[in-house]
Amino acid sequence: MVKNRSVKETGIITDVPNAARNYKDRIFRMVFREKKALLALYNAMNETDYENEDDLKVTTLESALYLEMKNDVSFVLYDELLLYEHQSTKNPNLPLRNLFYVSDVYSELTKDLFLYGSVPVQIPEPKFVVFYNGLENMQEREVLKLSSLYAKKAEHISLELETLVLNVSYNKILMERCRQLSDYAQFVSEVRKRLSKKIPLSEAVNEAVEDCIQRGILAEFLSKNRAEVIKVSIYEYDEEKVKRMFKEECMKLGMEQGKQLGIEQGKQIGIEQGIEQARVIFRLYISGKSEEDIARETGETIEMIHKVLKG
Repeated sequence: MVKNRSVKETGIITDVPNAARNYKDRIFRMVFREKKALLALYNAMNETDYENEDDLKVTTLESALYLEMKNDVSFVLYDELLLYEHQSTKNPNLPLRNLFYVSDVYSELTKDLFLYGSVPVQIPEPKFVVFYNGLENMQEREVLKLSSLYAKKAEHISLELETLVLNVSYNKILMERCRQLSDYAQFVSEVRKRLSKKIPLSEAVNEAVEDCIQRGILAEFLSKNRAEVIKVSIYEYDEEKVKRMFKEECMKLGMEQGKQLGIEQGKQIGIEQGIEQARVIFRLYISGKSEEDIARETGETIEMIHKVLKG
């Protein structure tokens, strides 16, 4: 049983009234941080009709620094532990990330239990689901396995973790069953539609919020949380832009290194180095550093730093 301790004490959001929220939460996490919305999503996923929100206990890990988010939402319902996450980019490392998440959650759930005795400890069965709504092509559903990341493939796998990835763009039945998920996807689509027309990010988000409110799409949520949604969306789409930009530009660096290390390995090295450097630049910028200060600390040119920050 998870006690109602504060986020500051445990690092986990439990059912503490008026718990402080990190303003860098994802929009997905904001929409589904309410038990009513979580239960509706669970029912849509499992074709159930549970109504008692008090049977659901939220165990979401608190978010970390920008570009290094913790899990979006997790909760216990009866004998199941559900970890739901949203992704706008493909990520083959999700099973490994989920292993970290579930380990932390289990540690909190069992902290008051005796793990060294002869009596088996009862824990809820974990289920991992990722809702993908990115721009890259992806099939309707895909199962990612932790074992696919093992450097050496053994005949017998001692530890496996499967993560179900659902492409919400194609999953019409799920969208029909869960109004909140459908509305969330429509809001994301409205922002992207405006960005594709070269409308500045802040203006695109403002327009999308106003349009969705008028059309009854997440209307109550957007009206109530308008300022926070706009702030979070700007962070979220800046992150998406950075990942996309560095995936393209750092491919060139990876290709050069690939002459010695192999083309595919070189691509991955270039991408990883570029994304890590972008993270450093954003952290310094958010902490109040000027572009000149960032250039001195990172060794990058002002032109590159400006491109990362402004696009």
